[in-house]
Amino acid sequence: MMDLKSQGDSGEPRVDASTETLAVEDEGDSTSTSYSNEPNGHTAVPNSQHIPPPSDSTDHIPSPTHHLQSTGSSGSHQNFHLESPSYADANVRHTEDHASPAEEADRDPVTDFDKSVTLSRFRSSDSTFLKIVVSDPQQVVESSNSIVPGVNTFFTYLITTETNLPDYGGSKFTIRRRFNDVVTLADRLSEAYRGFFIPPRPDKSVVEGQMMQKQDFAEQRRVALERYLQRLAVHPVIKKSDELRVFLQVQGRLPLLTSIDIASRMLDGAVKLPRQLFGDYGNAIEPQDVVQPAKNGRDLLRLFKELKQSVVNDWGSSKPPMEDDDKEFLENKEKLLDIEQHLSDTSKQAEALVKAQKDMGETLGELGIDFLKLANFENEWANSNAQRVRAADIKTVATAAVKTSRLHHDLHVHDVKYLDVVHEHLGLMFGVRYAFSDRSKALLTVQTLLSELSSLNSRVEKLEATSSKTFMVDKSRIQKLEELKDAIKTTDDAKSCAVKEYERIKEHNRSEIERLNKERHDDFIIMLKGFVISQVAYSENIGNEWAKVAEETHQYATNAA
Repeated sequence: MMDLKSQGDSGEPRVDASTETLAVEDEGDSTSTSYSNEPNGHTAVPNSQHIPPPSDSTDHIPSPTHHLQSTGSSGSHQNFHLESPSYADANVRHTEDHASPAEEADRDPVTDFDKSVTLSRFRSSDSTFLKIVVSDPQQVVESSNSIVPGVNTFFTYLITTETNLPDYGGSKFTIRRRFNDVVTLADRLSEAYRGFFIPPRPDKSVVEGQMMQKQDFAEQRRVALERYLQRLAVHPVIKKSDELRVFLQVQGRLPLLTSIDIASRMLDGAVKLPRQLFGDYGNAIEPQDVVQPAKNGRDLLRLFKELKQSVVNDWGSSKPPMEDDDKEFLENKEKLLDIEQHLSDTSKQAEALVKAQKDMGETLGELGIDFLKLANFENEWANSNAQRVRAADIKTVATAAVKTSRLHHDLHVHDVKYLDVVHEHLGLMFGVRYAFSDRSKALLTVQTLLSELSSLNSRVEKLEATSSKTFMVDKSRIQKLEELKDAIKTTDDAKSCAVKEYERIKEHNRSEIERLNKERHDDFIIMLKGFVISQVAYSENIGNEWAKVAEETHQYATNAA
């Protein structure tokens, strides 16, 4: 707190050391990763711009006509001490002095609204629940198995799960996982749940990990992992998946098939390709392979066939053998892509708003501190009562500036909380695009198999026509016919499986569009209500603080008139 005193008999003003190191209480709030690099979702006002609240004995500043107390004769130099302002009421819940805590809570619409709503990322669609908390990042050092000697370091995170889902066979579990385990989980989910809007996993930024402090990097990743797992936990289908259950429950090494790098997959495909090309019609796509897209590199021949089909669809003169004629889906897809652009624009403006709100609070705090210094300087050098009145009035303005800076800070915290909904739904659009891509890939597989069937049938017809024109038995031609018919049967079975997979993905898209639209509708209502309520409540309290200043300094307006 500021405390200015006279320095001996010299009359020179002395600023106490605490004046130069004014610090403000930090409530521990930090900014959402959506709008800054702070980890926990709310913004912290820098410590250098806050002032700790005084003791309960500190008096409020009296009105200008009563706050002067002479300590000597009117003709002698007088010293006055300006009481430090009280900041305990610089909060939307503390604008009245004589209310009980229960009355203050009842009177606060922002707190009431916060307690009454739950955003979709924390809300289950049924009576079951799966609560996940990520905590306690720990660094692990292990020996490197690569050619280059050395050690590998990585972080593990404690994942605590509470649930009433019967498949888990218990209610609470804890387990440690590393980020690579999360990557494996995400890959397995994308393979097993094609067509669903799966929340995108956090990026693995190697450069960011090298540039940031280890503690900051680990905390930021912890928050991102917790958000990701919480999103999975409220998804009506994925929360019941075996993949997620194994990830959360099975101790030790993650018993899921790890992701194979693209180089290894391409190498496997290259080894398989000659046998497909030069075998006796052994290049038909197997039914069990069509449930996954061709672009994993393991089947280069299928990849080339689908690439050819894609070119024919885009540039060929003939109509594709099958098209997506679901008008409702095509309309919803176009709307969602338009919404994504609007969400992107809105997210940028929301980011600008919360930054401006934060800057406003910090600037007001700095202004208040400088005014307090000015008021004490004026008081120390005052030679008349008029100067001391002016010093006290400056301090009144300074007090209001510091109080309103705290209100702006608290309003900023609420703005981040509610406007982060926009950024959250923008992030979900990556999962939407991926699900639509699954649909397009599945359709391309069906189209490729239909074209393959048409080509095989044409070859059979040509061989049969050639055989009918000769009376000699050609064993090689008969063998080719049998092989072609086997290839047709295999391809037809694969086509049937591909059609079923395509229809399954279409149904997943339909149900997910309905779910996403409902979640966005509910979340945006909560966002708008919370944003408006907080704006009204805090703006009213900010206005009240400045109204007090106007009332206490009304004599200046009277004199000017």
